[in-house]
Amino acid sequence: MIKQNSVFLFLSFLLFTPIASAGTYHVSVNGSDSTGFGSEFFPWASITHALDNTPNNGSVIEVHPGTYNGRIRIRGYFTHGVTVRSQTPYAAKLRHTETVITAYGGSTILTSGITLEGFDIAHEGVGAGALVVHIDGNGNNSVNNITLKNNILHDSYNNDILKINNGCTNIVVSGNMFYNQTGSDEHIDLNSVSNVTVEDNIFFNDFEGSGRVNENNTSSFIVIKDSNGMEDLFMGSRDIIVRRNIFLNWQGSDGNNFLLIGEDGQGFYEAYDVLVENNLMLGNSSNVMRSAFGVKGCRDITFRNNTISGNLPSHAYAMRLNREGINLPNMNIRFYNNVWTDETGTMGAENAQSSNDFSDTPIGETNFFSLTNNLYWNGGSAIPEDIRDLVNYTNDPARLVVDPQLPPPLSITLPRWQEVQGVFADGSSSIRAAFLNLTRFALPTADSALIDAANDSFAAADDILGAVRLSPTSLGAYELEALPPEVQPVSISPIFLLLPND
Repeated sequence: MIKQNSVFLFLSFLLFTPIASAGTYHVSVNGSDSTGFGSEFFPWASITHALDNTPNNGSVIEVHPGTYNGRIRIRGYFTHGVTVRSQTPYAAKLRHTETVITAYGGSTILTSGITLEGFDIAHEGVGAGALVVHIDGNGNNSVNNITLKNNILHDSYNNDILKINNGCTNIVVSGNMFYNQTGSDEHIDLNSVSNVTVEDNIFFNDFEGSGRVNENNTSSFIVIKDSNGMEDLFMGSRDIIVRRNIFLNWQGSDGNNFLLIGEDGQGFYEAYDVLVENNLMLGNSSNVMRSAFGVKGCRDITFRNNTISGNLPSHAYAMRLNREGINLPNMNIRFYNNVWTDETGTMGAENAQSSNDFSDTPIGETNFFSLTNNLYWNGGSAIPEDIRDLVNYTNDPARLVVDPQLPPPLSITLPRWQEVQGVFADGSSSIRAAFLNLTRFALPTADSALIDAANDSFAAADDILGAVRLSPTSLGAYELEALPPEVQPVSISPIFLLLPND
């Protein structure tokens, strides 16, 4: 009798105890939205239901391993924030035949303060509806303060992997992995938005690894633009930061870029006040691209402390600055403290029959540019120069033409996720570990000409690892003498205590 009473009391505790303590709630493929309590033993079945029933107190929604099929609507106004997290990183798979995740607002609906972390997110396969993840501000900033963190976003079978558009603000895309969009679309489309940060991500394509055919027809990995003009809050995307990302293994069309700012030929500046810093762009593929970086009809763009390395077959190795449609001429495009290095000596060569080109910058299509204190290396061969282009390496009054002594990006194992093995293909156990593994291609030798060669007035505050740069700073994405945050000792000297924490 005592034993039966004990069991009854225990079951009563589970059934009638309020939803899990300490602000932690649970979702499981075996849960129920109608009879669940959101506790570990009686979880809910869907993320949308969990958000609808989670208080605004900084809670965490843990999503148990398994495959969750169907549309997930990210919604709710959380002034204290809420984190929706895969309980085991990448073990909760989100799939749908249409858009997998939507974050939408409205005239009276606000979506804010939500972090999505640790998921494996993709279309189910061929025939899917457009977009994998769509964050849409409804034109009135009714969607803001959304963070995507440490997710694997891959294999769109229709359009972009991630589209953020229509008047969103304060969106952070941090520490994710992206691969395999479809057709003339992107990994990320930032379209008529403000205050968006894209940082610490890995971007590549590997269609064959997903059992797909590489048709060499995809667009840029990231595009920043404004397609709808005055139809929402913003005329031109603005206040955008793209920093500390790694781009590699181009499989797209020869008319696109790793990163493109402006695209639609509008009669206004499609983007302005954009900062691109501490990124690593690797030429490890034989597929031809337009150029690593492009700007069309935009203003006030700063490209600094980036490292572009390897045999990058392209129409122009470094950049394309041009107009399309009724674009205004580009204005104030600035390049500081970057590294452009091709140890094979084929800088800009598309194939054996093509001519070399450092930039593709038609005269009259950019009103002002600055090229200052960068390093250029073409394996000992001449840096390509063309008097028909506005921008040539000789426009840099403080240029360095010397071997930067960086490891060539050869024989790279693409770090795509291997679900069965539970690791990434390069042996990494996390996206961050895969990221750190790839940063070796930005790491100079101890006697490299990059070290202490930057112009501090134009330098980024940190480096590709997020480590604070100490004056005098170095060229490129990696600051050799800075201490990576991951290995900072418990006891640090007083001089570090005085430095700002970026």
